[in-house]
Amino acid sequence: MYLVSEVFSGISVERAEEVVRELYGFPVRARPLTGEHNYNFHVRDDEGREFVLKIHPEKENLDGLDFEDQVQERLAERIPSVSWPRVQPTTGGERLAFIRDGDGARRPARLLTYLPGKILGEVEPHSPGLLRGLGRFVGNIDRALEGFSHPAMHRDNEWYVDNSPAIIREELKEHSPSRRAILETFLERFERCTAPVLRGLRTAVIHNDANDMNTVVSLTPEGELEVSGLVDFGDMVHTYTVCEPAIAASYVPLEKEEPLAAAAHVVRGYHEAYPLTEQEADVLFDLICMRICTEVSLASFRRRLNPANEYNYLAEEPGWETLEKLVEVRPELATGVLREACGLPPCAKTQRVVRWLEKERDRIGPLTEPDVRNSSRVVLDLSVGSPDLPGDPANMGCEELTRLLAERMKEAGAAVGIGRYDEARLLHTGKSPPLPADELPEHRTVHLGLDLFLEAGSSVLAPLDGTVHSLGDNADDAGGGPTLILEHSTGKDSATFFTLYSNLSRDSLRERREGDRVRRGDALGRVGASSENGDRPPHLHFQVVSDLMGRKGNFPHAARPGERDVWLGFCPDPNLVAGLPEEELAGGAMTTEEVRDRRQRALGEFLYTNYRRPLHFVRGYGQFLYDDEGRAYVDAVNNVPHVGHSHPRVVRAARRQMAVLNTNTRYLHGHVVRYAERLAHSMPEPLRRCTFVSSGSEANELALRLARAHTGGTDVIVHEGVYHGLTCALTDISPAEVDDFGREGGAAEHVHLVPPPDTYRGKYRRDDPDAGRKYAADVAGTIKKLQAKGKKLAAFFSESHPCSPGLIFPPRGYMEEVYRAVHEAGGVFVSDQVQVGFGRLGTHFWGFEENGVVPDVVTMGKPIGNGHPIGAVVTTPELAASLAAKTGFFSTTGGNPVSCAVGLAVLDVLEDEKLQEHALRVGKRLLEGLEELKKDFSIIGDVRGSGLYHGIELVLNPETLEPAEDEATYVTERLKDHGILVAVEGLLFNVIKIRPPMPFSEQDADRLVETLDKILDEDLAQVD
Repeated sequence: MYLVSEVFSGISVERAEEVVRELYGFPVRARPLTGEHNYNFHVRDDEGREFVLKIHPEKENLDGLDFEDQVQERLAERIPSVSWPRVQPTTGGERLAFIRDGDGARRPARLLTYLPGKILGEVEPHSPGLLRGLGRFVGNIDRALEGFSHPAMHRDNEWYVDNSPAIIREELKEHSPSRRAILETFLERFERCTAPVLRGLRTAVIHNDANDMNTVVSLTPEGELEVSGLVDFGDMVHTYTVCEPAIAASYVPLEKEEPLAAAAHVVRGYHEAYPLTEQEADVLFDLICMRICTEVSLASFRRRLNPANEYNYLAEEPGWETLEKLVEVRPELATGVLREACGLPPCAKTQRVVRWLEKERDRIGPLTEPDVRNSSRVVLDLSVGSPDLPGDPANMGCEELTRLLAERMKEAGAAVGIGRYDEARLLHTGKSPPLPADELPEHRTVHLGLDLFLEAGSSVLAPLDGTVHSLGDNADDAGGGPTLILEHSTGKDSATFFTLYSNLSRDSLRERREGDRVRRGDALGRVGASSENGDRPPHLHFQVVSDLMGRKGNFPHAARPGERDVWLGFCPDPNLVAGLPEEELAGGAMTTEEVRDRRQRALGEFLYTNYRRPLHFVRGYGQFLYDDEGRAYVDAVNNVPHVGHSHPRVVRAARRQMAVLNTNTRYLHGHVVRYAERLAHSMPEPLRRCTFVSSGSEANELALRLARAHTGGTDVIVHEGVYHGLTCALTDISPAEVDDFGREGGAAEHVHLVPPPDTYRGKYRRDDPDAGRKYAADVAGTIKKLQAKGKKLAAFFSESHPCSPGLIFPPRGYMEEVYRAVHEAGGVFVSDQVQVGFGRLGTHFWGFEENGVVPDVVTMGKPIGNGHPIGAVVTTPELAASLAAKTGFFSTTGGNPVSCAVGLAVLDVLEDEKLQEHALRVGKRLLEGLEELKKDFSIIGDVRGSGLYHGIELVLNPETLEPAEDEATYVTERLKDHGILVAVEGLLFNVIKIRPPMPFSEQDADRLVETLDKILDEDLAQVD
């Protein structure tokens, strides 16, 4: 689909239809398309064939049109797998025709085949894979055109790069001073650094205009968007080959938070298809910026000239926004990003620096006094997943961190603690917001230096001869305190590099001046105290930097994970200077790729993971999960860590009791009594007997035994699509398991399925005031049928708000009627509270209270222990006596002192932090936001929920309720890309499940709604 605009004056739609009928011999219907110089029309004939009619200016260069046609023929021959625009001959066999416009002017006309799909500029998201595919696509074009020649290929046009400086200068006076300064910055750098280099680079025929409005995308069989075509060959020219990827990479950054990252994806793909030279990679950034500068300059001119044709200045404001971001990027870093995308070292001289340091290893002096190399030392684990750090290292105070590090060093008998290079850390990241990104924001977590934890006042020495480059007092900066930077030379090849020493004492800066010569072994200063180093534990941060990128007195100490390889390319391993044994610094956590590969071999394929690209989490705290590089995800789906991941009170309770005693319930212990009493007394009479097990599955297994022992029956009624556990007996009563993994013959003979009381898409809807009674009648009818066969009902198992069938909220009266029917049949009513117990609904502590019934048995699972392996069954004295009379019961780990201590702590946290009230308040805000989205997006068929338990049902048609299964999966994956975890549920796999830990906040709710709003505006993996 092409961008549609209003009808152009001069040639009407009717005239376009007449031209095709007269010249090409078939009737069509036409609609106008935008164009810069031509009249363009999309035409369709009665057979559904589609074409583009292009009517050119009166003085069009006809050789140029032949040039375009020959290029398209060449591409069709060399890349036959792609549909290219092909010229259709007239009825007389001519490739070029002539017509008269309304003013009588004689204009050339061509009819080209139409490329189906959408324009890249009209689709979202621009995923890294899609942008990389764009780069590959244009790279393949240039490979196919290698050696191609045509007499018109040297034609001049305004988009020829050599014309850019004059165009930009001509328009400078039309811009504000701030915007003029931006243009002058890029123009000066281009003329000083890049223009002289271009003359020596390779040249070829290139498309020269692979912008986002000329690029066609379509859907792959796997549901992914890919570049499938390119249109508008009117700007083709013979020029520098490197301009092609620069042009393609200059349009995709528009309206993106990280324009350079978007450009790098395009460059990476181009290089894969048609490798760039090192010199070409070095000029890419300047060429990208110059193209955008040319775009905004020409747009400004055309807007004044013809304000009615918006197409001519469509990219003006997005272009300025992008330039304002790019002008803040240091050119050395930008070039490093693009070099890395081409498989080159980000900093060209780093390899020379590394080789020189390796050669000089034996002549490098100590960093500190005493020499760390000869001191007792221990490598400290400061990584994201470090067990030595508390649940929330991101907000850890200096005093606590200093104490923990001192304890670790004391345990190891070490005088020095070592903090690793290239280690992802959460430390201190909580003090500042993450940097904005197009998807998942990132903190700077990847450590670029080596930390030496020493006593404040320890001497810092120069390990190499050098010159004081600069000094900086950065006490309030995230870089960390007073800093000294030395400049060094590698000698013969004269490559300069730098060593950085930060977290010094403030008086260290007074002892040196810029330009001072320093000899190996000279004292540079002393390790600073926490009060003067930015509130950090006393330590020396040491870093090797190949290129300071124009900075003085400081340099970033850490990098974002997405830019890890680039920054490491500028900051080689500081141990080249420190000289510590490599084996000491080795180790750390496994990489994501290593975990994935080893997991499959060790655990087997049947244990599946979430998401297409599984996440590798190493820490959780509150409502957040952190991956191995420190990216934070809002956990909006895991109910098991009920009061929050790694809640310190729960952790402390487990640790304290684990250190004292952990045994089974055949012995007496006060914890199990206290915990049983508190659980039972949170429920109405007569639920007063509590038994502990190790999981929700075991709890439901015990409930089944209780029911059968009490009733003498064997048959069970459950809702379609529910899940009650993973044991063999519970798989029988878990249709979700049977449906997912298949079982010949369906449900077991003793299991009877009834429809969940779904008033959105079920048999009885919300507009039926009697829906509850009617759904209950299904249960009563099932009971009569099994009785007619001589069977006896043991139990009706039900989640009070069935989760797996789609987070169903039963209609009023349903559970009461079911309860009555079950009891009349002599059965037991079991309420599974794993999903909605402990205040999750906000309105009640237990979900069954909202149903208006008192069950015979209540079962709970791991959320009651915040993920600790514990489950519970609360029942009546009567049912408990029935089991005692038959067999009794024992669980080795159920009710052990550690589990009960954890359970008691969870109850304390729920009460003290008022989490039920919190759930009600946050849930109301979330529901309001989701209801507003429902008004804007017809794909949201239904929103239902309470507290922190919500379902969003997606439909393709709000009338027929056709389920949007693929779209639900897409939305879930995209929310994950933005750092929000949800899941898909429902009998038709079209319900998005929101069921977070209880600390989930109003801010998190707002972020979820805002992100969902953005994602629903995307194409949801569908292309017309």
